[in-house]
Amino acid sequence: MTLVRYEPWNFLDRFQRELNQLNLGSDVGENDSSNVVTSHWRPAVDIKEEADRFVIHADLPGVDPKDIDITMEGGMLTIKGERKSEKREETEGYKRVERVSGTFYRRFSLPDTADADRIEAKGKNGVLEVILPKQEKVQPRKITVKN
Repeated sequence: MTLVRYEPWNFLDRFQRELNQLNLGSDVGENDSSNVVTSHWRPAVDIKEEADRFVIHADLPGVDPKDIDITMEGGMLTIKGERKSEKREETEGYKRVERVSGTFYRRFSLPDTADADRIEAKGKNGVLEVILPKQEKVQPRKITVKN
């Protein structure tokens, strides 16, 4: 007997990809690769804007922070990595090993107000926190008129 994981949103994801291939329901250009399927799973992400920064929280249970790559290029923040876990259970008469693995890949377009040079990230208890400080606003300079 084969067990199949039921994921109710797969149908909607597949439908959206097919619409994008037909260039319907999307105003994204052909060169946008943010919807390219390059991963086995997609972690849940929360994005919050605060007065002086943007904060991204990504749920990455079972992912070691050293297995996460974060890059910033051309105004796009990319978070990718891989999770691997193995659970062994041995009891009288049987042995069971369960393995869970998969890669993930998420891309985010950064707002113009984000300061890409001061991005920080930390991982704790299966949650990745990426902090994107906002650029300091340039204060207008008063120019005096001479006689």
